Amino acid sequence: MKHFSFTTALCLSLLSTPLLAQDKPGEGVTVRPIIGNIAEEQFQARVLFQGLKDLGYTIADPQQVEIQTAHLALGTGDGDFYPAHWENLQKAFFDESGGDAVLKKVGPFISGVVQGYLIDKATYDSGVTNLGDLKDPAIAAKFDSNGDGKADLAGCVPGWGCERVIEHHLTEYGLRDTVEHNQGEYNALMADTIARFKTGKPILYYTWTPYWVSGVLVPGRDVEWLSVPYTSLPDGVQANTEFDGKNLGFAVDNIYILATKKFLDANPPAAKFFEMAKIDINDVSAQNKSMSDGKDSSDDIDADVAAWIAAHQADYDSWLAAARAAAN
Repeated sequence: MKHFSFTTALCLSLLSTPLLAQDKPGEGVTVRPIIGNIAEEQFQARVLFQGLKDLGYTIADPQQVEIQTAHLALGTGDGDFYPAHWENLQKAFFDESGGDAVLKKVGPFISGVVQGYLIDKATYDSGVTNLGDLKDPAIAAKFDSNGDGKADLAGCVPGWGCERVIEHHLTEYGLRDTVEHNQGEYNALMADTIARFKTGKPILYYTWTPYWVSGVLVPGRDVEWLSVPYTSLPDGVQANTEFDGKNLGFAVDNIYILATKKFLDANPPAAKFFEMAKIDINDVSAQNKSMSDGKDSSDDIDADVAAWIAAHQADYDSWLAAARAAAN
């Protein structure tokens, strides 16, 4: 019996090592993520972090920088992946950072994201339905919050990419004399916009989905998307800008995981995991709304990640299985 037990134990010991290696193919590798400064992107990033951890990878403390800087950091090899690359909106950032020679877009991770201009429903219903309507000084003055006669547009933070499109539109549609593009800390701009809305005054702002703003100012109930006169994007970019029967002026987009080719080539399990990972845009919006309601601590976000994985366990497990198979 003693001999049998020793032999059995020895066999189990020999078998356990390759099985463990298959289960944790990333063991011994540290991954260097780069994330943006938008807190609401932490949720989807941490879903990826958890998957990589389950594959055995060690996750370095994420570098948190502005979006354009995140792309440049990948291009220079200062990080391994960025989880929130908008394919059309951030094409210039991709190209400026080395493009296809050093980077690869994996996914899409989140599909069908949109952005554009919105106004309060009351003003929309009165006949202001197109951004081009703001060429009329009398219409633009409805959205003037500082007394200079121009419409105040709560806009985009410099370095995000959306500011390039807005600035292009102001020139392209002849709005320089009647519209002021207010830039700064986005959530502060939106707090002012929401406060103005609550007093019954007209509002004009830029936003995107998925994000919490559309859970507070609900399109179709509180606000409406504006159309633009025609499609025109910076640098001659050609893309579909039609959404729900309107031309929003911004490309209907997909969010990809952007990674260095060097990292992907050296880590097939991580590459396959990135390829398989998918999160529904409505799940992101719901989590972002929870954050805007006050559940925005790091622990809260981690709890949301755990709950999301539990609710999508079969899909999540299939991503891991495919990743582990890619190691062979």
